[in-house]
Amino acid sequence: MDVDIARATATPAATARARGVPGVQRLDHVGLTVPDLNAAIGFVVEALGGEIVYRLPPLTRSDDWMRDHLDVQPRASAEIALLRLGPANLELFQYAASGQVTLPPRPVDAGSQCLGLLVNDVDAASAALREHAGLLALGPVRTSGLDSPRAGTRWVRLLAPWGMPIEVRSVPGHQPHECHTAGPRPGRPDHEGPAPVPPVPPGLSHVDHIAYTVADMDEALGIFVDILGGELLYRSDPRVADTELSAALGIPADASVEHAALRLGPAGNIEFYRYRVAGAAGHPPRNSDVGGGHLAVHVLDVDAAADHLAAQPGFVVLGAPETIDEGPIAGNRWVYVRSPIGLHIELVRRPDSALCHEGGTSTRRRAAGDLHWRDR
Repeated sequence: MDVDIARATATPAATARARGVPGVQRLDHVGLTVPDLNAAIGFVVEALGGEIVYRLPPLTRSDDWMRDHLDVQPRASAEIALLRLGPANLELFQYAASGQVTLPPRPVDAGSQCLGLLVNDVDAASAALREHAGLLALGPVRTSGLDSPRAGTRWVRLLAPWGMPIEVRSVPGHQPHECHTAGPRPGRPDHEGPAPVPPVPPGLSHVDHIAYTVADMDEALGIFVDILGGELLYRSDPRVADTELSAALGIPADASVEHAALRLGPAGNIEFYRYRVAGAAGHPPRNSDVGGGHLAVHVLDVDAAADHLAAQPGFVVLGAPETIDEGPIAGNRWVYVRSPIGLHIELVRRPDSALCHEGGTSTRRRAAGDLHWRDR
């Protein structure tokens, strides 16, 4: 039995066009909180072939700014780096904060994250990560069955050095769920830009998706489809996992699993998992906890997008939009928004002119450019 044995469901394109955040263009970056920034940077660069775009000076404040804008303890401090991994941007945080939880959430806990990487050969990529980076595979390589909306997909999950699962996945040229949607799932090598350099593990193409565990699948999909404008690719029926699947996901053998995949913008994927098992945490970790994080979207007008989300039930805009006036990302305008499921959404707008850090490196973060959320 596979987690993907499911009904394939899609949001009608005409309805989807009426949803979403004003001026949204694409996913800008995925934010991850790690226990050791230097070690995490080393892993992304040396094991995955990422490139450092910039690293910011330590961030501390003597007022309530950290609480009001980042939803963490007022006296928390943060170190931040942005890395490019193929066409994706990863923003890594290391916090020091009172009451910080230093153990990452379990896969069954709400807010648990899994970074998905697309590779040509799952077995070779998994072997390379286990041999050269010392990663532990949670279970065996799986192949989704013919009655699955992602039939033929091969995948395996390994643990990153900070305890977050990383899934390496290969996909066939066509998947069943694509018959029911307006366009193919984004993230294929033929239209997603250059591979990371150097290509380690072998055959690594790019980041395929970010996955989150949620406490309520209907609520999560309502937020990301009806309010944020995502397009549902497929959703599985809840099933009790078999022994092999439980091992592959790192979950208890008696847990039931529900899974959904969405397309976000022109080249972004997000997946949700819901596990029914006793003792699972129902709320995600704080931004300052190891395993916390956020999802950032690039918009044309941060203020208009923030006003729009502030009017939606359960959304809370943290502080007010700010423009960074100095440092390597001077000119960026941004604000965090807490969603009803506890996941933080960052709205960001880069300036049209070059950023300060670009004078010292040839590496560039993936920009939104002229893309629109509905571009294909």
